[in-house]
Amino acid sequence: MNKNKTLWKKSKKIILKGNSLFSKNPENYAEDWPAYFEKAKGCQIWSIDGKKYTDFSYMGIGTNILGYSNSEIDSYVSKVINKGTMSTLNCVEEVSLAEKLIKMHNWSAMCKFTRTGAEASAVAIRIGRIFSKKNKIAICGYHGWHDWYLSVNLKEKKELDTHLIKNLNVDGVDKNLRNSSVSFKHNDLDSFKKMVKRNNDIGVVIMEVERFEEVDKKFLQYIRNYTKKKQITLIFDECTSGFRQTFGGLHLKYNINPDICILGKALGNGYPINAVVGKKQVMSRAEKSFIGSTFWSDRVGSAAALKSLEIMEKEGSWVRLKKLGAFFKNRFKLILSKHNIEGDIIGNGSLLQFKLKNISDEELKKYLASEMLKHNILASNVIYLSVAHNEKLLEKYFKHLDRILFKLSKKT
Repeated sequence: MNKNKTLWKKSKKIILKGNSLFSKNPENYAEDWPAYFEKAKGCQIWSIDGKKYTDFSYMGIGTNILGYSNSEIDSYVSKVINKGTMSTLNCVEEVSLAEKLIKMHNWSAMCKFTRTGAEASAVAIRIGRIFSKKNKIAICGYHGWHDWYLSVNLKEKKELDTHLIKNLNVDGVDKNLRNSSVSFKHNDLDSFKKMVKRNNDIGVVIMEVERFEEVDKKFLQYIRNYTKKKQITLIFDECTSGFRQTFGGLHLKYNINPDICILGKALGNGYPINAVVGKKQVMSRAEKSFIGSTFWSDRVGSAAALKSLEIMEKEGSWVRLKKLGAFFKNRFKLILSKHNIEGDIIGNGSLLQFKLKNISDEELKKYLASEMLKHNILASNVIYLSVAHNEKLLEKYFKHLDRILFKLSKKT
């Protein structure tokens, strides 16, 4: 048994569920998927058994759009660490970061920082409820592991199955929360209208602007107009979509502003930092609410975000990512056409998902993962591109993908 499998076997005995994140469970992918890494640089990862892989899968679950171990960011953060990361006093970096994010999102006026997206969504929901003075939540998309989110699945039909992750378990979720949260489907205006007609007591709408499906601006505008009219707090969860197509939240592309926006993942390029950005009249209502955590005040996250934003702005990273995404989609479609394979590639910018007829998403994910591992490539049916994915690496990936999809087409 290799080092990865030995350590994973031990981990499953002493860490709940084996690790801290579902998306990093090696059993989700392939038999020989490496569980642990020694180092990472650019878009390449060295596992603990010494093997080097090119990451054409999740790139730190969407966090590292500027590549792993970006030398400029790491150098800046190292200098900050040497000065001390925590003290009894506050760090100045969070003030600078707040100013930067507010300037980028000129509809906003206040921020609150956390270290994870789940924490940020909890903060946003609390503030949203305070502002609207109503508790019921309407969700669209993926928003974490909270009881208020999972409670949507307390109904007979698991409605969250259509919101990214299927079969989310509700063990331990208070059954009294049934109907405290409701859902509607992305880009489905009828779904939203039916939902609000059945629920006239909604206080907060939290939604992803986009993930793999480009949002219909009319759909987004209708929700903005409705929530404003009914004094419902509108939250855009942009943990995943932020900084990939725009310098900031994706809503800037559509010129439709929420009451609160959640930014994370790419914000710190691998360092833990998330931000809740909102309108003053909304955020200020929560001044008396007890919201805080010790490590939200650490210096590293804010410093990493400041340097990451500086590099993004200097290099126009979101422009390159959009071009990479367009190139990737075109090449994938050419392979499908070449081998007469029925399928598609969905998504916008640098977050993409493959779809093939007559094979489930789960089967496709595991097949690609298994086949690409033979060429030292980490792959899935979903890909988060980064600026580190250069032309040479892309050509190598597509050379193997061409052969793998041709092989698959003969099986189905």
